[in-house]
Amino acid sequence: MEAEPKDLIVLGAIKHGVKKFDKIQKMTKIEPEELNLILEQLEKRGFIQAVEKKGWFGMKVEITVTDKGDNEVDERVHELQTKWDQMSLLYKTGDKDKLKQEMENNKSIIPSMMFFGIMDMMMFSMMFSMMGMTMTDYVAPENIPDTGDGGMDDGGMDDGGFDFDIGF
Repeated sequence: MEAEPKDLIVLGAIKHGVKKFDKIQKMTKIEPEELNLILEQLEKRGFIQAVEKKGWFGMKVEITVTDKGDNEVDERVHELQTKWDQMSLLYKTGDKDKLKQEMENNKSIIPSMMFFGIMDMMMFSMMFSMMGMTMTDYVAPENIPDTGDGGMDDGGMDDGGFDFDIGF
């Protein structure tokens, strides 16, 4: 797969069990027209197949990954992990210039690293802090994942009280 991260993200979503167009679109946040083109390319390459199944309301189409597609995802995720490891090492050695260059060279695959959960978001944000930059210089704000803090950063559960259910 040539360096086209959206192809990889779509293929990864399908590999992880998302089989319907609308759910793939919702998960990947790719516009329907573009997603349709990506799916067609993936099918031409033999990475996915569309299977018609009988449902309650007639025929439905499910998209599944082929063995070739499964292997492609595994190889590409391994490549992403290797690149993340390189960036992590540069951060740990404190070489700002090389880190900045490495991040610039890999700008197009950063969303894929986030999608597959390869990068440590805390370290990623510290990398930007070290270079005096912000994450949004490299990643669109809507593509930055939630930190998973249970809503603590948006005012949730900040009243200091307790919630008891006493059955009334």
